[in-house]
Amino acid sequence: MNYFVDERGYYGDFGGAYIPEMLYPNVEELRRNYLHIINETSFQDEFKKLLKDYVGRPSPLYLAKRLSEKYGANIFLKREDLNHTGAHKINNTIGQILLAEKLGKKRIIAETGAGQHGVATATVCALRGLECVVYMGEVDIKRQAPNVARMKMLGAKVVAATSGSKTLKDATNEAMRDWINNPVDTHYIIGSVVGPHPYPDMVAQFQSIISFETKKQLKEHTGNELPDYVLACVGGGSNAMGMFYHFINDESVKLIAVEAAGKGVDSGFSAATTALGKEGVLHGSRSILMQTDDGQVVEPHSISAGLDYPGIGPQHAHLFKSGRGQYVAITDHEAMNAGLLLTQYEGIIPAIESAHALAYLEKMQFNSSDTVVVCLSGRGDKDMDTYMKYFDL
Repeated sequence: MNYFVDERGYYGDFGGAYIPEMLYPNVEELRRNYLHIINETSFQDEFKKLLKDYVGRPSPLYLAKRLSEKYGANIFLKREDLNHTGAHKINNTIGQILLAEKLGKKRIIAETGAGQHGVATATVCALRGLECVVYMGEVDIKRQAPNVARMKMLGAKVVAATSGSKTLKDATNEAMRDWINNPVDTHYIIGSVVGPHPYPDMVAQFQSIISFETKKQLKEHTGNELPDYVLACVGGGSNAMGMFYHFINDESVKLIAVEAAGKGVDSGFSAATTALGKEGVLHGSRSILMQTDDGQVVEPHSISAGLDYPGIGPQHAHLFKSGRGQYVAITDHEAMNAGLLLTQYEGIIPAIESAHALAYLEKMQFNSSDTVVVCLSGRGDKDMDTYMKYFDL
C-alpha cells in the first residue's frame, strides 16, 4: 500500500486538482516547479537555517511525567507550541514564502481559522517584505481577536468572510476568488494539507520536520525511534500529517487522528468529518467531506476555530479509508477539560485544537511500557478568552 502521492496527484482514491479553468495556470505552475525548487540544495539550506535560527527548531520532545503517571504510559509532547508565532503553522509558511520568491511572486494571500496560519503568513511576509492579505471568517475574527491584532501589527490586511458560516470554509472560498482575480503576481499560501495538488503534498513535506525530529529525539530519550502511538488533532490536518509523515510506513506505529465532535457527533453541531462525511470534492481536491444528500456542504461546528472545517486533506482520507490511521472524535466539553488538565498537571496551556488530541488519552488503554507521542500543535494564548468564559475564571 502506498500512502503517499502518486504522479497524478492522488492518494488512492483521493486528491487531484479540481479547479476552475482560470486557476489552471497558477496551479500548473506550482505543480511543474515545486519538487525541483524545494529539493534544491540552496532552498533546503535556507529553509533549514530559518527553521533553526528564526523559528527556534528543533522543538522539544517533552516527557510529561505527571500526565504519564495519570495514564500509565510514557506520554511525550512534541512542543510545536514553542515555535515562533506559537504553533506548527510557521513550518509551512517559511517553506512557501521561499517557494513564492523563487516563482517571482510579490503578493501573498492566505486563509485562516484559528488565526495561527494567518499570523504565521503575516510573519513571513514581514520577514521577506511582501504584501500580505489574510481572509478570515467574521465569526473567527471575533473569537480570535488577539491573532487578528497580531496580523494587523505585522502589516497584513485582514479581510472578513461574511458568507455561509463565516468561518474557515468561507475564508478559503474568498481566498480562492482572490487568486482567480490576481493570477500573475500572487501566491496563495494554503495553511493545511488540503486544496488542489500539489498543495497537500507540499504542505505535508514542509510539516514533516515534526516527525523527522521526533524520531531522533525518541531515540535519545528511549533508545528506540518508533513510538507505539502517535496522536494529533485534525481539521484539515497539517499538524497531524507532519506528526505522522515519517511513521506512516512503520506499521507498528498506531496513528490516531482526533477530529472535533463539537456538541456531539450526531448533534448537528459537529466537525467529525470521517464519522459524518462522504466522498466528494471540496476546495480543489477529492476527499471526504460533510455534505447533504444533494452535495451541499454541511456547516461544521467546533469550539476550536482551527478544527471547524467540513473536510479533511486527501492524504488523511486515504489513511482513513485504507485503515492505516484511526480517526476518532472528541467533543468540545472533553477538549476543554483536557486543556485545563494539561495546564494544571504540567503547567502548559494548550491551544484548544491540541487539547482534542490530549482528550483522547482518557479513552485509551495502555501498557506501562507504551510510548505515546502527542503533537502539541499550538499554545493556548489565543484561546484565553474562550477558556475564561468556559470555566468562569
